[in-house]
Amino acid sequence: MSRRRVKRLPIEPVRCTIEKLSHDGRGIAYRDGKIQFVDGALPGETVSAKVIGSRSKFDELRALEIHDAAPDRITPPCEFADLCGGCSLQHMSGDAQIQFKERTLQENFAHFGGIAPDHWEPPLRSSALGYRRKARLGVRFVPKRNSVLVGFREKRNTFLTDITRCDVMDPRIGDRITALRELLYGLAAHKTIAQIEVACGDDDAALVFRNMEPLSEPDHQALIGFGQAHNLHIYLQPKGPDTVHRIWPAEGEDWLHYRLDAFDLAMKFHPMDFTQVNASINQTMVARAVDWLDLQPEDRVLDLFCGLGNFTLPIARGAGQVVGVEGDESMVVRGRENSKLNGLSNVRFFGANLQSDFTAETWAAEGFDKILIDPPRSGAQEVCEYLAAFGAKRIVYVSCNPATLARDAGVMVKNGYRLVRAGVMDMFPHTTHVESIALFERA
Repeated sequence: MSRRRVKRLPIEPVRCTIEKLSHDGRGIAYRDGKIQFVDGALPGETVSAKVIGSRSKFDELRALEIHDAAPDRITPPCEFADLCGGCSLQHMSGDAQIQFKERTLQENFAHFGGIAPDHWEPPLRSSALGYRRKARLGVRFVPKRNSVLVGFREKRNTFLTDITRCDVMDPRIGDRITALRELLYGLAAHKTIAQIEVACGDDDAALVFRNMEPLSEPDHQALIGFGQAHNLHIYLQPKGPDTVHRIWPAEGEDWLHYRLDAFDLAMKFHPMDFTQVNASINQTMVARAVDWLDLQPEDRVLDLFCGLGNFTLPIARGAGQVVGVEGDESMVVRGRENSKLNGLSNVRFFGANLQSDFTAETWAAEGFDKILIDPPRSGAQEVCEYLAAFGAKRIVYVSCNPATLARDAGVMVKNGYRLVRAGVMDMFPHTTHVESIALFERA
């Protein structure tokens, strides 16, 4: 049997001139007619880069030395930015990051939908550091270092990055990475805790430890002690998501909360619930969406993929009736709980799989004046084919994927809507993630 030949990569650095950025934030150069994707490089720069991977049509490289720096290059605020995969654009100025995301949205609209909005909205921005309230941190014991690592994976690698802090995370967690590492190293179960889910509310923050094996009583008490010392809620997850349970505090409500001050709303959530990562952007995003809907007291509004009511309840403050629809039954329950918590009686929540035929659902037979849709990354092509049947005059589409937004926008334009305005929202500074919002009106 012949052995598969492994292609040897060049040992010496390769000199590249960067022409543009890919949508995942890597510099693009060309060498002997072959595409070179260069991590850590910006358009207009000449760099020396190490080849770290090679395919038939492209090579993958990592910038080692910048010979001619672009005007948009800055010193990353985080000392681990060059290696950690949690961020990919810390070497780029904030203004340049926004421009990159706006171009990405524009190019996707042109490529996938063949359209452009009548008006481009200015971006929504927030602080670029300390913003991240939700995360999944990897945990790994490394025998060669006799140490426990806690953090994100290295860029384009499965190894965890050796970090001691994270400046983009909420400081209640980001400033305690070293303390977390020391805590875990001292546990008998330091080899069997696989990950930590992070969730932060306005007043409290929580850590959910995924323990693959039952914890000893000393380990159990050590985790409780950590929660007491750092004012953190501590949870364990011994098996599936339904096994998550809090061990500290021992009493009181098993919830975190965030407020939407513009609408006088308090929203409760469980640490494993989906909530927006960036609280500041969420405040302004919800306000923009509600403003674009131009709510009237007599309006009937439909909120699709509504989650725990992040948009539904603010809409209910200005509309006559609101229907929220969500595929996750636990979120349907949470939405109802939040409407009751805030004393709202003009909201109904329904569970339905919006990725399949929902036309037989009772709520689908109702007419609506306005619609808000906030689907997952896969978008909502099938839903958009049906939206015109609801008869809504205005539709606001919130998206976490510009490609599927552009595709779905093409469907809506085909079905009689006009793309009036669109813009990006910097939900994830220092990353290539593009959050955006678009307004459609019946043509």
